[in-house]
Amino acid sequence: MKISLALGPRQPLSRQTAWGCFTTNLALPGFGSLTAGRKVGYFQAALTIIGLGFTMGFGIPFILWTLSNWTRLHDPLGDQIAALKEMWLHVRWAMLGIGIFGLGWLWALATSMSIFGHATQSPQSLPPRLR
Repeated sequence: MKISLALGPRQPLSRQTAWGCFTTNLALPGFGSLTAGRKVGYFQAALTIIGLGFTMGFGIPFILWTLSNWTRLHDPLGDQIAALKEMWLHVRWAMLGIGIFGLGWLWALATSMSIFGHATQSPQSLPPRLR
């Protein structure tokens, strides 16, 4: 079985296919753009994968660190500013991953709106007229 990441020829999409690309972009930004034949989908998917990687790679150790330091971080007599500074030092890379994913998601959302703008309205997809 041969797997290829090459895009097929770009052709007009129906509204139904545009909705499918939109919902795919909501769940996995970039992959709906690739389905629609847009080259920017590669970059959006890369941002998605990098963002998820950063979030998981740095987020899980942050959660484990937080759980192991829970009592010290929530001590009412402790220095709360120092605790927040230390917490920031452990969470900043996970937050960067969330930001990268969010950037890819917003870019994919804008591409989805462009896909809707170029979708053709087929007569059979029109709803029946109400009288």
